[in-house]
Amino acid sequence: MAKNLKTNYLTGAEAMVKLLDGHGVKYIFGLCGDTSLPFYDALYRLNHSITHILTRDERHASYMADAYARVTGNVGICEGPSGGGATYIIPGVVEANESSIGLISLTSDVPLSSIGHFPLTELNQKELFKPLTKWNEILDNPKNLGNIVRNAFKESTSGRPGACHICFPFDIQKAEISEDDIWTQKEFSKFPALPLSPDSSKIDEIVSEISKSKNPMIICGGAIKNSFAEKELKKLVEKLNIILATSVTGKGTLADTHPNCLGVVGSNGGSISTREVIKKSDLIIFIGCRAGSVTTEKWQYPSSKTKIIHIDIDPKVIGANYKTHIALIADAKLSLIALNKKIKKNDFNGKETVQAVKQKKFLEFNKLSKINNGLIKPERIVHDLNNSLPENSYIVVDPGTPCPYFAAYYKFSKSGRYFITNRAHGALGYALPASIGVQIGKPKNKVVSVMGDGSFGFAVGELETAVRLKLPIIFIVISNSVYGWIKAGQKSSFEKRYYSVDFSRTDHAAVASAYGLKSWTVKKPKELKKIILQAIKHKGPSLIDIISQPLQDAKAPVSEWIA
Repeated sequence: MAKNLKTNYLTGAEAMVKLLDGHGVKYIFGLCGDTSLPFYDALYRLNHSITHILTRDERHASYMADAYARVTGNVGICEGPSGGGATYIIPGVVEANESSIGLISLTSDVPLSSIGHFPLTELNQKELFKPLTKWNEILDNPKNLGNIVRNAFKESTSGRPGACHICFPFDIQKAEISEDDIWTQKEFSKFPALPLSPDSSKIDEIVSEISKSKNPMIICGGAIKNSFAEKELKKLVEKLNIILATSVTGKGTLADTHPNCLGVVGSNGGSISTREVIKKSDLIIFIGCRAGSVTTEKWQYPSSKTKIIHIDIDPKVIGANYKTHIALIADAKLSLIALNKKIKKNDFNGKETVQAVKQKKFLEFNKLSKINNGLIKPERIVHDLNNSLPENSYIVVDPGTPCPYFAAYYKFSKSGRYFITNRAHGALGYALPASIGVQIGKPKNKVVSVMGDGSFGFAVGELETAVRLKLPIIFIVISNSVYGWIKAGQKSSFEKRYYSVDFSRTDHAAVASAYGLKSWTVKKPKELKKIILQAIKHKGPSLIDIISQPLQDAKAPVSEWIA
């Protein structure tokens, strides 16, 4: 069919393309299905600025959209077909929603006229997505299409950003739509939109409380990066010489090399020395942080007696885990701007404290990273990557072995969204597809995807996508033939009763080569950096299979395996 084919009316599928295009959508990540055919045909025929990224699994489409949104601030768009497609797409949707990332999932469906007659792939999508999204709707009337799409963008980007879902039945895709209703609100193309300004009286209270404290510290979550507030945070930190710590998701709010940056705290990437700083603090200021089980080591640090100031856009997190002395419901960036205007310069000895703690924290890491015999240690992987990659590289890490090590020890010399991981649910198989979304969003930057071999098995099919799109991503597989996090939990809490956690080794380099990637296997510590440098120079996608020390035998910066 010719691309310039014209019709004398606008179909629902055509209207959807125009509305997405009008909202500035540049990429759609998705997988084809028979109930999506009208929509695909409209994408083929119409003139627009959208590129469709064909994935090999709907789950990976949602992970790509999530990661693309994280690094660009644009709403991530993923799509999939009815039935199994709708169920498969869920992991990335719920991850984005609980991480406050703007995302819209569009799933096609059987015709409305066939519902209740047992058509293939019939599924109540609205009920399926209801508990997993911020906003969710079925397009059951063509007259509502414009409003529903506009509402999805508005809900996804305003207030606490999150994931939205639209169910798009086959017959609505073919129905006649009035062109008069095809208009967009571009202010809802990026998140956060319509940021909420802080209450000035609350700002005054916070300024007063900080000024009265002796050992305050700030703990940030991902909101600083989501609201592009890194400069405002840095200004406040330096003005007060205050300690700045982060959750895993908040890593990068301040450069790791900044003298006031304590780094990640909690059970995943924290240390005893960073914990001691929290214990000595008389005032904790949470900014855009839920103060969840990982960041607080099951709500032990800070203790329930510590004075808490909590700044967050989501009123649900305020008081959920700690008695709050002062609560401010507002946008993180606008709150920091207001604080910087009113607070006076102070000196809380943040630099001096951080310097001493970091020396303790990195003492053992530095020793382990230099060991040249035996299996390659995770410390060596972090060290050699950190000393080889350009400073503006994006690191996408999976849960399991990569997350605590890179959260704790990788030193980003710039603030920003350079560290990407999925901490809302911590599902394996994120890093490989997510890195594709990152590379598409940031085509000029080097992107590295780090995963365990367990995670590799979840997502290996997307290596074909990386090759097809000629994306120069470096994939790192930490190969130790075990679901290491679970085995470590069995070791620490179940008296080494190891059950159903070990699997046979895969030649990941051979698998990658079969897909068309340049690949290497590294077994000796001294060989690792040389191979990393070769991978950086390679123009296309590459994979390094690193035969590594099992996680349960390593000295991981993890205080609690069952968090």
